[in-house]
Amino acid sequence: MTKSAKLPEVIDAQIVAESRLFKVEQLHLRFTNGAERHYERMKGSGRGSVMVVPLLDDHTLLLGREYAAGLHAYELGFPKGLIDPGEDAIEAANRELQEEIGYGARDWTVLREVSMAPGYFSAKMTLLIARDLYPSRLEGDEPEPIEVVPWPLARINELRYQKDFSEARSLTALLLARDWLQEQALL
Repeated sequence: MTKSAKLPEVIDAQIVAESRLFKVEQLHLRFTNGAERHYERMKGSGRGSVMVVPLLDDHTLLLGREYAAGLHAYELGFPKGLIDPGEDAIEAANRELQEEIGYGARDWTVLREVSMAPGYFSAKMTLLIARDLYPSRLEGDEPEPIEVVPWPLARINELRYQKDFSEARSLTALLLARDWLQEQALL
């Protein structure tokens, strides 16, 4: 399939289920060869989301350990959240950083935008590195404080194998951050 392939025609689209967090949209599609199919996808808010790899200093990154309802377990990961109306990705990332681990940042690098399960989820996430951190706390929506876990950059490769560091988005952010740090001769 070429990059210029024609997208299927949307014959019909309707919301078939909705919760406080998600909308499930059913699509009736016609492909260029005439085949018709029905797909369901979780429809994102359209605002996008962010995930931040915070570097406390030249030797330490910061993680948060918080409850993950999907696994009913506590998981290590990077600060993340939705982009609020009126915010850009960096503003949202700085807000989430302050809400979740108690730091703001003065220096930002966008690593890239990624999709999450594009076969059935329409949302995108911007992955960023935060540097030049300063203490700053904003009130978040978490039911309990997130445990802040410093991690030595000298052990960055070990983090991939931590049993409680399993989220694919966090692993992706970690690998992209590691590559960026190597390119900048910081690792």
